[in-house]
This record gives sequence, structure tokens and C-alpha cells, in this order.
Amino acid sequence: MARYTGPKTRICRIFGEPILGNGKYLGKNSNPPGQHGGNRKRKQLGEYALQLKEKQKAKYTYGLLERQFHNLFEEATRRKGVTGEVLIKLLEARLDNTVFRLGIAPSRPAARQLVSHKHVTVNGEVVNTPSYQLKPGDVVGLKNKTSNNTALTSVIRGKNPKFNWLDWNEKEMKGVFISYPERESVPENIKEQLIVELYSK
Repeated sequence: MARYTGPKTRICRIFGEPILGNGKYLGKNSNPPGQHGGNRKRKQLGEYALQLKEKQKAKYTYGLLERQFHNLFEEATRRKGVTGEVLIKLLEARLDNTVFRLGIAPSRPAARQLVSHKHVTVNGEVVNTPSYQLKPGDVVGLKNKTSNNTALTSVIRGKNPKFNWLDWNEKEMKGVFISYPERESVPENIKEQLIVELYSK
């Protein structure tokens, strides 16, 4: 299954943000990676460079490679609404992202692993495709055998109350994807309009 397996802290230092969840080293060394990262004069980025950087940030944040991301953008252009906002909604509706948002897994890579190892169900059926697109009303839960595994359930932290497009039932260990989120509700620092402009060239 295609995914980024390179150094994570290096990516965080490129963007100056803990986009892969491990930002503890940014306080010690926030310079760009490389031997001369701290001494290099930072040039003013051009329009294309800013757009490309924003696309790369979105890809790394949600754990997609180029082809997957491009296909999702094409899907966003076919749907009604503002393309950039629709793209964010589709990214948030991915099964692995929803498992992470529900608090079932501590990170998106961990959520992706749970899904691909057949621990997660959608409407009672096992789904092992991290990119599976959820629809409003879909119920996400854990397989019966998994819900009895204390090693896996001990890391469940529960949903952040800010994610109002999701509902989490702690007793049943199930969550509901209520609706697609509004852009202002999604906390990711991504300027989606720059991505739209890049693909429109």
C-alpha cells in the first residue's frame, strides 16, 4: 500500500509545523533540514513555489501520495461547491482520517494501520481500505475481537468535542460520521485555494 515512509521530523522542519504529529523537536531546531539549513538565506518564495508547498503540506498531513491526491482533487472538481472546500471535505471523509478524528487511534498513520489490518468496521462490515470515502450517517466501529483487545482499546482517547461532524459512543465504541464538515471547523492550517490555483495552471 503506497504511503510516505521517510523521515517525519525532516518534513515538519521543512514546513515549520508539526504536520505529522511529532513537533517536539521543532522548539530545539526549527531551521530547514540540511547541513546549511540555519545559515541559508531564505529567499522570498514565488507564486508557484507557495502553491506547490501548500499542496505538499496537504499531502503529508493526510498521508496521500501524488496520484491519490490528484484523483481526489479531480473528484472535488466534479462535485458542486467551492472546489477547495470540497477537497478538504473529501480528505476529512477518508476512513483513516475519521478513525483518527474519533480518537480510536493516536495518529493518522496508526489509524491507517488499524484499517488496513482489518480492525475497523463501517456499518457493521469490515473495511480495510484507508481511502474509503464515508457518507453522512455511516457508523464506524471496531470489530468484536478488536474491541476486546485491551492493548488496542487502551489508546482510545475519545473524540475532540470541536469535531461537531462526528459523534462518538464510548460504551459501544462506535462513531457516526454525521455530515461533511464545514471548512471553518477543520483545524488544519491549509490554504486550499493555493492548491486549486496550482492544479488550474
